[in-house]
Formats: sequence, C-alpha cells, structure tokens
Amino acid sequence: MRSHFNEEHLYKILEYFYILIGTFLTAAGLVFFASPAKIANGGVSGIAVILYHTLGFNIGISILILSIPLFLVGLKIFGKEYGVKSLLGTLLFSLFTMLLTYIIGNEGIIDYTHYVSYLLSAIFAGILFGAGLGFVLKGGANTGGTDIIAQIFAKFTPITLGSALFATDAIIVISSTFFFGIEAAMYAIITIYITGVGIDKVLLGLNSFNSKTLYIISTKNEIIRQVILNELDHSGTVLQAKGLYTNEDRPVLMTVIKNNKIGELTNAIKNADKDAFVIVQETYQVMGEGFTPISTAAWKAKHM
Repeated sequence: MRSHFNEEHLYKILEYFYILIGTFLTAAGLVFFASPAKIANGGVSGIAVILYHTLGFNIGISILILSIPLFLVGLKIFGKEYGVKSLLGTLLFSLFTMLLTYIIGNEGIIDYTHYVSYLLSAIFAGILFGAGLGFVLKGGANTGGTDIIAQIFAKFTPITLGSALFATDAIIVISSTFFFGIEAAMYAIITIYITGVGIDKVLLGLNSFNSKTLYIISTKNEIIRQVILNELDHSGTVLQAKGLYTNEDRPVLMTVIKNNKIGELTNAIKNADKDAFVIVQETYQVMGEGFTPISTAAWKAKHM
C-alpha cells in the first residue's frame, strides 16, 4: 500500500515537472525567436505577437488575458483537476514570458540584420514550441488559448494533438499576413509544422505510427473493459491465457487504440489497477471498423 502511495505521488510530481519545464521551453521559443522575428505562430501567443508589434501590448499579459475565456471552456469539458493544471500552465507561460522578456528584452538572441536569421528563428521556435507544448500536454495541462481547442479536437476526433493544433492556428497565420506580410506568415507555417511534429514526438515517445496494440493483464478487467468501450469508444478481444507460474486462468484484454487515446487509456489502467501488466506494441496498419476499411486498404495496396 505504501509503495502505491509513493508511486502515485511520484506520478503527480512528474506531471508538474513536465508542466514547469514545458512552459519554460515554450516561453523561450516565443521570446528568443518567434516574437523578435514577427512570427505569429498561431494560438494566443501568435495573437500576442501581433498585438505587441502593432499596439505595443505586453506579450505575457496579453497571453494571460486572452486565455481566460478558453480556460473556462477547458475547465467545463475536462474537469477540475485539468482546470487546476491548465491554470498553472497558463500562469507559468505568462510568467516565464514576462521574465525572459525582462532579462533579454524584445530583440531576441540572434542578429536580424542577417536575412537567414528569420529562417533560423522559424526553425528553432518550432523546436522549442514542440518540445515545450509536448511536455505541458504530457503533464495533462496546456499553456492556455488554442491549446485547449486542440485538446478538445483530439478528445472527440481521431486526429492527433499536433494536427489539431496546426488546424486551429491557420486563421491566425492568415491574419498575420495583413500585419507582417506573406513572408512572415510563411515562416510561421514552418514553425507550426515543426511544432506539430515535436508535440507528437514528445507525446508518443519519439515514434509516429498511427495506432498501437495493447495487451492488458489485470484483476480489474471489467473496469478497464468499460473504459475501452464507453469512454474511448473502441472495442477489443478477450484472450484466454494461463499464468506460467501459477497455471491459473488469466484473461488478457487486447485492443488497438489510436495514438491520441493512448494516454487516456494508460491513465485509466493505472487508476483501476496499479499492478496491471500492459504490453504496448507498434501497429503498422489496422484494417476494419473504426480504422481504415479493408476495401480501402486493399485498393491502396493494389495501386501502390
């Protein structure tokens, strides 16, 4: 019992560490590269960049004010614990942005008299945003603003968080062309693409396959079964097996889950049975209901 208590607290500490390091990296990407290069990379940070360069508004304060309405939406959909973490993520992102701006100013860390500096800013802002947001989302929070919209899309649709974030940012990038020109918007697209890839890499453990197969051995199979069926809207198979040492019947739940739902399922398993044994395997292709129809997969194979 004591080890479970310590393990649970360790998970909590790790989640908050992810949020802390993630918000710092995201703020660094914004202050060091995106804002000085006038890269409105989407989200409330992109809007804040536009407001700073056109009206002189403080970027950190703008992020905080713009995030409040969306934070309230996230609180309603994802619950109280999510709301606390998301509020922390929003506050830390704003705080780190103001702190880094105070330390280095608004001019960034590279020389913008060189034209290539804008491309370097787009690339490195994307790397820092991707890593930072990935860690924040891995901790179960966000940095406010359109991150919340992206998480809502990822919760209720098959698309990944990185792709959802890319989609929700498009309108802000298009708007930035009226303030900074089309070249700045093109740099922003580079940043957003790298950010999306980075988020998925962090969340999925540096691999990019579409789905994974899970084999779950637990004494709480019925609870986990209900999560798979009702909360994740997936199905699976119960495999009959025997324990090698005990020779007792040990049913195994097998299910194929899309990557954007892996975290939700593993958290549910952890909450139901901390002694569960789970095997996660890469799944290169899934054909059938809920995935690629067999007829479609056969057509693609025939015409490749």
